[in-house]
Amino acid sequence: MIRTQNLTLMFDGKALFEDVSITFSEGNCYGVIGANGAGKSTFLKLLSQELEPTSGSIVVEKNKRLSFLKQDHFAYDEYSVMNTVIMGNSKLYDIMIEKDAIYQKEDFSDADGIRAGELEEQFADMDGWNAETEVAMLLNGLGVDKMYHDMMMSDIPTGDKVKVLLAQAVFGEPDILLLDEPTNHLDLEAIQWLEEFIINLDSTVILVSHDRHFLNKTCTQVADIDYGKIQLFAGNYDFWYESSQLLIRQMKDANKKKEEKIKELQAFIDRFSANASKSKQATSRKQALAKINIEEMVPSKRRYPFIEFKPKRSLGQSVLTISDLSFGIDEEYTYNGINLTIANDEKVAFMCENELVVSTFFDIVAEKNNDYEGDVHWGSSVEHGVFSSNFADELDLKTSITDWLMEFSDEKDVTYVRSFLGRMLFAGDDALKNLNVLSGGEKVRVMLSKLMLEGPNVLILDEPTNHLDMESITALNNALIRFPSTLLITSHDYQIVASTVNRVIVFNNDGTITDYLGTMDEFMETRNKG
Repeated sequence: MIRTQNLTLMFDGKALFEDVSITFSEGNCYGVIGANGAGKSTFLKLLSQELEPTSGSIVVEKNKRLSFLKQDHFAYDEYSVMNTVIMGNSKLYDIMIEKDAIYQKEDFSDADGIRAGELEEQFADMDGWNAETEVAMLLNGLGVDKMYHDMMMSDIPTGDKVKVLLAQAVFGEPDILLLDEPTNHLDLEAIQWLEEFIINLDSTVILVSHDRHFLNKTCTQVADIDYGKIQLFAGNYDFWYESSQLLIRQMKDANKKKEEKIKELQAFIDRFSANASKSKQATSRKQALAKINIEEMVPSKRRYPFIEFKPKRSLGQSVLTISDLSFGIDEEYTYNGINLTIANDEKVAFMCENELVVSTFFDIVAEKNNDYEGDVHWGSSVEHGVFSSNFADELDLKTSITDWLMEFSDEKDVTYVRSFLGRMLFAGDDALKNLNVLSGGEKVRVMLSKLMLEGPNVLILDEPTNHLDMESITALNNALIRFPSTLLITSHDYQIVASTVNRVIVFNNDGTITDYLGTMDEFMETRNKG
């Protein structure tokens, strides 16, 4: 169990958190959510005591071990993979190192023997003899190849370092587990393994994630950060989202009725207050009016952009035909003789262990890459729009958002483009910002704005959720569900592909492809059975 008592953290004279008192109990998984800048990661750093609060305290139940997912992928380069994971339990690791150092002494004394015996007893009590076996199981579950288990951290791929640090965090099943964006850079199999691990863990888990599917699978409670406060809600992310939207609608409806009543009363007062025969009624209505207090609806800091993809042209039956396509990114990932036909009622997810394969394929079909053999043929009615994972190359960073988007708008009108940008959360002078000063998430919203202005009838989206906050991801997800035409997409956001696609195509490591007609959930179920 871990709790905060009157926790306050000030930045530049402003309170990020103020008088937060909250208890996180054993056996629950808490998903920490909030708008960008609300302080989700900062809150986890406070809980881990990496940061000191301005006032208040963090209380960890006595004899409870706390573990925190480290973010520096190169901090352990001088250690072996095995030892890096065991460091997740610092007490066990320290005992192991001291014990081994004693045994390596040339002048082994009686005192050393006594100390070694004490350490051996502590080591056994902590199940140290099974530590390496547990490490191997964790690494295998996360998909780290056995060849890396005994190597130095400096010698393994960066993608596997991420998994090793995650194994370090969960090693020994800590009593309190803090995870900041644990699914970043993980493949679907590793994410599924982590989901099951957390579900079966009896510890207190507190995590931050933009992966809504992961939050829905693992969380028993949601910790919502807004206005410097943290409020707990029972249930997963979807339950919180639907409940919060319902609450807002109810409050608006209630206020609307009150406003209508006030207007009715005020109209009566204005009409009859000068009429002597009606003066009593007017007075009573003035009194009734005074008793009506419209509840101030304090708007959440969360802001949802308006995303809507409306094709300007109807799509014919023939969309995309690929014949004898051969391409590759290196000797390991080479594909020959690919034949595919995609129709106008299909939304297709593309997957590969190596993300560059799908990006290269998308560049080929989007006519941005000519380094291939075979034929790629689009139907005559197709107007495709592309979101590239390396979209930064497309932006003219010296221009303003409005000027750059004007090029893609049928209406060459500044007022129209600025009103359009207002719905994409670039209100007022924000629409006049130069592209070079925008954050990653803002640049993605600009690229999505470009697609909406173009109005294509086929969307090709390569990791469109990178850099986006939860609110923008939710808005994009809903827009893709509503999109009435053909979609080609690759995304780490499982919920987006699970809620939109009806076909899954996988580029396998052996140079073949798997073409599955069905939803993402159905595909994963079939794959897991296989």
